[in-house]
Amino acid sequence: MVVRLSRHRLLALFCGVLAALTLATPAIATPTQVGAVRSDAAAGWLARQLVDGERFEAVFGGVAYPDQGLTLDAVFAFAAGGVAEDFGARALAWVTRPDVRDGYLGDGVTEAYAGATAKLALAVAVRGGDSTDMGGVDLIARLRSLQSPGGRFTDRSAWGDFSNAFSQSFAILALDRTAHGVPAAAAGWLAGTRCPDGGFPLLPAQPVCVSDVDATAIAVQALRAAGRRADAAAGLRWLVSVQRADGGFTNADGVANANSTGLAAQALRDGGRSLAWARARVFLAGLQIGCAGPVADRGAVDFDGGLFDSSTATRATAQALLGLTGTGYARLSTTTATTGAPTLPCH
Repeated sequence: MVVRLSRHRLLALFCGVLAALTLATPAIATPTQVGAVRSDAAAGWLARQLVDGERFEAVFGGVAYPDQGLTLDAVFAFAAGGVAEDFGARALAWVTRPDVRDGYLGDGVTEAYAGATAKLALAVAVRGGDSTDMGGVDLIARLRSLQSPGGRFTDRSAWGDFSNAFSQSFAILALDRTAHGVPAAAAGWLAGTRCPDGGFPLLPAQPVCVSDVDATAIAVQALRAAGRRADAAAGLRWLVSVQRADGGFTNADGVANANSTGLAAQALRDGGRSLAWARARVFLAGLQIGCAGPVADRGAVDFDGGLFDSSTATRATAQALLGLTGTGYARLSTTTATTGAPTLPCH
């Protein structure tokens, strides 16, 4: 049982916000967005999908495992949408529960994951909490302990190092909210991974540097937060150069989808590329289930516009919300958020 849980934790950490799970049989329904996009309805739909109103789960081999990463994506999405404040509070309370937290972060001694630690620290800060004392755990101190002299944040685990552009970027975004700020070496290391075309790879030090939309989207936000505007600008130019005519962005498999487009749109708006953001937003709006769709699906954002699949729509909706509102990770806050799970107004 311990081995299976560890493998799941590593898989969830590596996938993080990168990919949507495709585990359930698709229902027969297609995106039928009508009228203006409703980010509040998207957040409301996402909130109603939480198990017991507090968490998401991943199912492997018929067994449900906690999905802390996706649950934190929902926390960010609710903050971006400015609604479902009560759901966001319960979701973060669940992730920070000691058994759930340690199953995600590791024990901090023999096992510690940089990306998970940084993502949780950022979520706590977004919701106005204290990342230095989360149930007796100083997330910031633990995160800093995972930084190498060269500036890279890496995992400490017998299972290997799964750190990547998301780990580094979330670490920078989390530390940017602390009194000591971002270590120059950390921002410098991330900037140094940039590919010749201006984009950023998911994994560094590969034989061929291949820019990735998702990795570039979060890297430019982290670099902007750290004051590395020129490095971020190169990444933003690359994002604009690979945007499709319909406003969408493709993943590594070449599929235009809500996840990659949502992250890219967030980065574009945060980086001042308003026209490109508006085009991406139109693409995302076209994937939202509108009033012609089944009542239970209304407000959700479909992964790629094919047959609607709720198992992929949860992550797609969470990441699409970031792009629909355009609020960057560095500016997310729940200060003015309201409670409740809004529904799509249909007459």
